[in-house]
Amino acid sequence: MKRWLSKIRFNSKAIILVLFGYIIAQFLWWEVLLVRQNLQIVEEKQKLMELSISDNTQLKLEIEELQKAKINKTLMIVGEGTIFLLLLLYGINLIRKANKRERDFLDQKNNFLLSITHELKTPLATTKLQLQTLKKHQLSINKQLELIEVAINESNRLNALIDNVLLATRMQQNDYVISKENTNLSEFISTVLNANYKREIDSNGLKLDIEQAVYYKIDKIAFPSIITNLVDNAFKYSNEVIDVRITLKKNGNTVVLNVMDKGIGINDNEKEQIFNQFYRSGSENIRRTKGTGLGLFIVKYLVEKHSGTVSVKNNNPEGSIFEIVFSEAN
Repeated sequence: MKRWLSKIRFNSKAIILVLFGYIIAQFLWWEVLLVRQNLQIVEEKQKLMELSISDNTQLKLEIEELQKAKINKTLMIVGEGTIFLLLLLYGINLIRKANKRERDFLDQKNNFLLSITHELKTPLATTKLQLQTLKKHQLSINKQLELIEVAINESNRLNALIDNVLLATRMQQNDYVISKENTNLSEFISTVLNANYKREIDSNGLKLDIEQAVYYKIDKIAFPSIITNLVDNAFKYSNEVIDVRITLKKNGNTVVLNVMDKGIGINDNEKEQIFNQFYRSGSENIRRTKGTGLGLFIVKYLVEKHSGTVSVKNNNPEGSIFEIVFSEAN
């Protein structure tokens, strides 16, 4: 299927290039013909003048005027032709960029479908396996509780994935309204992190540096998605040893939230694109990390809804820092 689509894209691209090349060649040839026609007309007029005007002085003046008119006409043809050609090339470039954007978006959607299928099947298969094990074997209470805990975690993961997809759909349709209230952000973030990542916090893989009594107006239902998506992203792209730090500080009239990791980092040319819907670097066939390309899109949308900005920068010597700055105007 992919080979067939690639072949169609190559053929359509080749046809478009040939078509545009033909249009440009025809236009240049048309311009050359107009210049030649102008020269021929001037030559014929000059011959008529030489036959009809006997006064050499007058003839010389008439020929000079005719030559000036020839030059002006040629310059007009070349000038208008050049402007038209530049406009044509500009239009071709716009079409090329629009076509590339469309192709990239389709590729991202195809990658999303591949990844979402995998992401949905994995927790379902894991949960099914735990339940089948419980059904077929007589296990100790501790082992049963362990399998049940795994099944619950996978169900929570599946639920979070579905919530992200539904949330992104509502965002794209501008159908998502938030309701903000003044909140102790320090306590709220600590509660969210301990509820979702207690094991990582206890093992010191996730470190918290939360300034106390930082207040800000937030939507308590939507805001956890900002935290969990950034932390999940940091874990996902970490190396074998997870080392993620979260800081919350009040800086003058702003509130600054940082999520820092020591993972594989992000290429400079991708730092703007990673917040686009469905965007994931690389090919889904060779990508080892899990994901749907929705997490950072959701983060940016919700941050902006909370009167904030989100950016990413390098965490020297390795890794990334996602920085969110909330305005006091909230």
